Amino acid sequence: MFSKNEKLTKSEVSPEMEGKETNTAVPVGHLQQGPTNEGDKDHEPIKSDMSEIDQNDECQLGTEIKPQLFENKVIEAISTVFDPEIPVNIYELGLIYNIDINGMKDVHIDMTLTSPACPVAGSLPGDVERAVKEVEEIGGVSVELVWEPAWSPDRMSEAAKLELGFM
Repeated sequence: MFSKNEKLTKSEVSPEMEGKETNTAVPVGHLQQGPTNEGDKDHEPIKSDMSEIDQNDECQLGTEIKPQLFENKVIEAISTVFDPEIPVNIYELGLIYNIDINGMKDVHIDMTLTSPACPVAGSLPGDVERAVKEVEEIGGVSVELVWEPAWSPDRMSEAAKLELGFM
C-alpha cells in the first residue's frame, strides 16, 4: 500500500533535511467530513455531487461487481443445474452446502448428493463447475463432494418441496 519512514537518497535531500527521516505514508481511509472538534470551526464539511451507490446497482466502481451480487450470480449459475431424476435445480434441492468466494473471485463449493449411490455422482460436480465458470469475472472454480451432514428432504427450499409434493 504505502511505505513508512522511507529514506530519501542523498541527491533528493535538501541541506536542511539532511540526516532526518521523511514519513511518506499516505493515510488510507475515509475523508474527514465536518469539524473535528466542537471548537474547530475552520473546517467546512466536504460537499460532493456524488451519491451513494444504489444497492440494486450491479456496478460498484467501474466494472467491479459487489460481493453479494457476485454471489447471487454464482447461485443463479448453480440453479441452472438439475439432477436428471428430479425436476428441481440442485440449489433448491439443498445439495449446495457452502459457497466460498475469495477476493480474487475464486469460488469453492461444497455440495452433496441425495445419496452416495446417486448415478450422477461422477458428473454432477463437473456440471456445477462448468456452470459457475460461465459467470462473468469468475476466477477459479472448485467443487468438492461432501457427505457430512447427510442430505435429507429437510434441506430443500419451500419451492422445491411444493414442486415435489412435500407440502
